[in-house]
Amino acid sequence: MITYEWLYILAGAFFAIWSVLSLRDRLWGNAAFWGLLAASFFLGSHLSDFTNGCIVLAMVGIAGAGGLKRSNPATTDPKERFVFSETFGNRLFVPALIVPLTAVAGTLLYNFTPFRETGLFEERRETLLLFGIGVLLALAAAMAWLRPPVMAPAEEGRRLLDSISWAAILPQLLAALGAVFALAGVGEIIGSMANEIIPGGSVFLTVVVFSLGMALFTMIMGNAFAAFPVMAAAIGIPLLVEDYGGNPAVIGAVGMLAGFCGTLMTPMAANFNIVPAALLELKDQNGVIRQQIGTAIPLWVCNVAIIYVAGFVLWN
Repeated sequence: MITYEWLYILAGAFFAIWSVLSLRDRLWGNAAFWGLLAASFFLGSHLSDFTNGCIVLAMVGIAGAGGLKRSNPATTDPKERFVFSETFGNRLFVPALIVPLTAVAGTLLYNFTPFRETGLFEERRETLLLFGIGVLLALAAAMAWLRPPVMAPAEEGRRLLDSISWAAILPQLLAALGAVFALAGVGEIIGSMANEIIPGGSVFLTVVVFSLGMALFTMIMGNAFAAFPVMAAAIGIPLLVEDYGGNPAVIGAVGMLAGFCGTLMTPMAANFNIVPAALLELKDQNGVIRQQIGTAIPLWVCNVAIIYVAGFVLWN
């Protein structure tokens, strides 16, 4: 059986390669940072919480001390990339499309055909595992088609990763922060406040408060994965699901989308909004955010409507 652990090992292998390449170029901080992250993926499930915490603190120390530097591996220059673009055009996106296609089509085929009876994938992890398989298939297809040097994927990956720096793992850190907040009882506190504000039996208003809370907490914490445990414990589960009998699948899935609307409007989502501005050398650091607000607000309104209609009106 292919388990979630295999995905951790795959991710750890990539970070380990980047750590070794950084070590070769005497980028000691980069090597230590990505090496510690690789160790976390390889061994995290087998280490104590205290040891994992020490690894995270060590990574924070390296990043906080300015230990991460931008690497300059020998990859294609802008002129070569322009030639590739002119030669292949939009076909260059084909390897990237292999990843979602494998995840979606593979999940449907696995779950709705007799293939599921083989028990090849760990239960409820099929999509994530197929996503990882899609990455390997895309990499193999790109190598076979474009025939770059063997180390090109590793070097290009390192160039991009070092450009983004520590912000590349910000979603992972913020998701963990959300779990910490939930365990600390923040959700229960917000839930008690919501009960005092929201009139009893007002389903639509509860949906609005839940969706607004998802967006606002996402803007504060930088990631919807961090906001979801808090808002689910505060409003989503106790009020919308248990008290009002809403569809939990709709509330959970579309509630996350409402949170992602907040992602579009916050500098805390640095890897999505600030890093691209820096890489593109925009004069306005918040230029990406300004362009996204006009999409985020109407999209949030649509998400509220979807939760209310699909999660309650049509469900009940």
